[in-house]
Amino acid sequence: MELMIGGVTFALALLCAATMGLAIQRGTTCTVVALDELLRTRRPTRLLAIVEASVWVGGGLLLAHAFAQLHETPADYAVTRWTLLGAALLGIGAVVNRGCIFGTVARFGSGEWAYAATPVGFFVGSMSVQTVFAPPAPQVVPAGSPVLDAPAWVAWLFVGFALFRLARLFTQRGTSKAQWWSPHAATTVIGITFVGMFLLAGAWAYTDVLVDVVRGMAHSVAARALLALALLLGAVAGGIIDRPLRSIPVTAGAVARCFMGGVLMGWGGLLVPGGNDGLILLGMPLLWPYAWAAFAVMCVVITLSLMLAQRLSVRRRSAATPT
Repeated sequence: MELMIGGVTFALALLCAATMGLAIQRGTTCTVVALDELLRTRRPTRLLAIVEASVWVGGGLLLAHAFAQLHETPADYAVTRWTLLGAALLGIGAVVNRGCIFGTVARFGSGEWAYAATPVGFFVGSMSVQTVFAPPAPQVVPAGSPVLDAPAWVAWLFVGFALFRLARLFTQRGTSKAQWWSPHAATTVIGITFVGMFLLAGAWAYTDVLVDVVRGMAHSVAARALLALALLLGAVAGGIIDRPLRSIPVTAGAVARCFMGGVLMGWGGLLVPGGNDGLILLGMPLLWPYAWAAFAVMCVVITLSLMLAQRLSVRRRSAATPT
């Protein structure tokens, strides 16, 4: 769908992008952080919040479809070995980068400017995927979404869920920032603003702009670049609101790590196809099997990588302790 660049429509899309960036930064809704929390505390709080974001998007798209406002449906793809390989590369890239696509936005918003190298690496990875892997074109599955084909009463069920979650958000005790910007609150905002973005600007994510440029399918590049900029500025604003913005020194090692993590996620995003933002906020809400399979593989790879890193850290500390 061509982005509508003028007037109120584009202004609302910019507002949604900036609000999403702010929620991503302050809610720390990153898959790597969520799985690290699960390993360290045995609590799935952030992981469940990420899944809840998918519920908000799925319900929002269902309501839009019920009122004939959904003019574009993303493609479903077959689950192949390339899907699984791409998901594994997404997971490895997120660990190397120390943050997924969401985490990259959050860390940049916190003043870690080395993360500007991640989208550059993502673009390079997307450009080189054919040279490195030579994968076939993704196999589009001509099937409808079980969510969009659901009966009307399911839409009203989601309305009830939405009212319940919003009521809890506004009636919770206390007004501390920790409560207002809990993972669930942040992902609620992310889900709502993403649906708004989708209805106003079509299937959009800042990684999609890079992928479309690589595929020679880019359209409305200037408008989409402005939306990406609004997303990043919203994240920076979240960092400033949360605490005085302090720039983290940019080192060659940090830039190289972020760049390499971006390359790996770029490879994975083209092979799946789709980055973890697209999987969580489009494929999973629409119950596409390839998105759930890819997200599951990505989570397994991230978890195993974190477990390995923890063991190596313990061994290094043990070796450094005098006997």
